Amino acid sequence: MSKDSALTNLELQPSDANVMIRFVGELNENLKFVEKTFNVKIFQNGNNLKIKGSKKNVGLSAEALKRLYEAAGQGVEITKETLYLCIKDSELKAMEKEIKIKTPKKSIVPRGNNQRSYIESINQNDINFGIGPAGTGKTYLAVASAVDALLKEKVDRIILMRPAVEAGEKLGFLPGDLSQKVDPYLRPLYDALYEMLGIERTEKYLEKGIVEIAPLAYMRGRTLNNSFIIVDESQNTTKEQMKMILTRMGFGSYLLINGDLTQIDLPKNIESGLAHAVRVVNDTEDIGVINFDSKDIVRHPLVRKIIDAYKRFES
Repeated sequence: MSKDSALTNLELQPSDANVMIRFVGELNENLKFVEKTFNVKIFQNGNNLKIKGSKKNVGLSAEALKRLYEAAGQGVEITKETLYLCIKDSELKAMEKEIKIKTPKKSIVPRGNNQRSYIESINQNDINFGIGPAGTGKTYLAVASAVDALLKEKVDRIILMRPAVEAGEKLGFLPGDLSQKVDPYLRPLYDALYEMLGIERTEKYLEKGIVEIAPLAYMRGRTLNNSFIIVDESQNTTKEQMKMILTRMGFGSYLLINGDLTQIDLPKNIESGLAHAVRVVNDTEDIGVINFDSKDIVRHPLVRKIIDAYKRFES
């Protein structure tokens, strides 16, 4: 057996002949599917399995088989979709071990390949675009990455920006100056900071300017050095605003621009700065562009169905 090879025994409990029949499938087709997916060999003797292959694939297939047996035990019909979900779940569990962002209050792990690619791109590139529907984790992972960079002293501060445009809302009717008007719309960013740093530390950082809320109107003329800059809801920037944002970046800084191109609240005759920028910089080296879709949504399962329904209706 080579150094990378492994042979593991897996005993499925509780032992139940009827469950085992559903589990293996007709002519062992379910086991063969797992074998083919992970390039392993599975030997069955009752509820005892031996799995042979590379260490990584043996671990993944064992996890998938345990989930599959659990589903069979619950009376779930073992379809190709069930097999796929069990395999995907085992791969996600493996991802959790590989990529983890630790913050003072909690650890954050990516869910799914696009979230994983998003974190990897943030680690590799100084400028990144995260594009996709609400609920895909763009903002949450952006804040997690910013907190991580701050605590590791890669940057001196976190700057949070968002355009002052909101569906059906007129900021002029809200009390306070522009900063106070925009403040409520940054609530998802605040909530994420509170979860990861705690309320007391977040408020302290805000007071000291380590975390800065920066309306776009205040950005012109500034150069942002040693900063982790997050621009949320960037689909509502104009082309001119987006160009201004992209050129504020100074030495030692990271820029993360998030948006949903299906939720543009600009007047019909104004092109989204996010849509325009992605076309302009798409082939530029050292700039990452990650596209999320409904499969990446981590909210209530109906949210995914609603977004897909709107997409079908509008197309």
